[in-house]
Amino acid sequence: MQLHVLLTRCLAALALVALVGCERPPVESQQTGYRGTGMADIQNPRDPRSADVYPADLEPLPAVGATAGEVYENVQVLGHLTVPEFTRLMTAMTRWVSPEEGCNYCHVVENLASDDVYTKVVSRRMIQMNQAINGEWNAHVGDNGVNCYTCHRGKAVPEYIWFETPATESAMATFAGNRAGQNAPAPEVGLASLPVDPLSTFLESGETANVRVVPKDAFPGDMPGASIQMTEATYSLMMHLSSALDANCTYCHNTASFQNWAGSTPQRTTAYHGINMVRSLNGDYLVPLRGAFPAARLGPLGDAPKVNCATCHQGQKKPLGGAPAVAAYPTLARE
Repeated sequence: MQLHVLLTRCLAALALVALVGCERPPVESQQTGYRGTGMADIQNPRDPRSADVYPADLEPLPAVGATAGEVYENVQVLGHLTVPEFTRLMTAMTRWVSPEEGCNYCHVVENLASDDVYTKVVSRRMIQMNQAINGEWNAHVGDNGVNCYTCHRGKAVPEYIWFETPATESAMATFAGNRAGQNAPAPEVGLASLPVDPLSTFLESGETANVRVVPKDAFPGDMPGASIQMTEATYSLMMHLSSALDANCTYCHNTASFQNWAGSTPQRTTAYHGINMVRSLNGDYLVPLRGAFPAARLGPLGDAPKVNCATCHQGQKKPLGGAPAVAAYPTLARE
């Protein structure tokens, strides 16, 4: 009898240790909505992604003298900047994107005007994309804006990019049935059993499917896209959003009625614009750059690298904790 009691206590202690190991307390909780709706913001202060901070801006230089377009050849986007301003921005971009590789990550050092290095062609378009984000998508990025560091974080290739998912055994018919791209847990969807590739469905371009598939009637009828498959894909995308921002559903939604905008938080509107922004960036800037990338930088299906919510947010509700990324570099906000 004593041995039985001892074993029971040991097993209970081991279970407690295992449970604590899954999510070591304490976590931080803040009520964000109506009482009784579960609208609370749960934060884990030990998430290493929350430690990312924005680096100090370079000291401004006087806007005097000739412009970069007058002094240098083949300056197609930033030629209106004076040489000091241009040099400062190029120095900042090197720190943001290629601190180890230096200037020659994008340039032929012996001939800076050359476009022979593909990264120069890509970075030129990325500057224009940066200007479009800050100039056209204020409803999502606000006054803080973004710059190259928002995505790159000192790495030549941003950590959070995505490619189309190739058909694998998990998506093919087997003796157990066709998984239809599900039940193969992937980090992009929070390791859930939902469809593993909602990004191609919803974030590929401006022509992608409608995320909102909740009908107002008992039967969806002719509502475009209102099917079980599209609903599952929608939940899969929501899992991606939750993971990318380290937020739960109630950061945007009221659990009393997920489809009701009137009871939702302001963040839901911000997220709506963000989804449309990501579609635009992929469709207008990244997908068309496919021909500029070497084969080694393309996905397994030959598609160009694309962005999603995690590319900028990286585990924070506001990228880099809401740091002002564009105030010191106003040319990145100019169309």
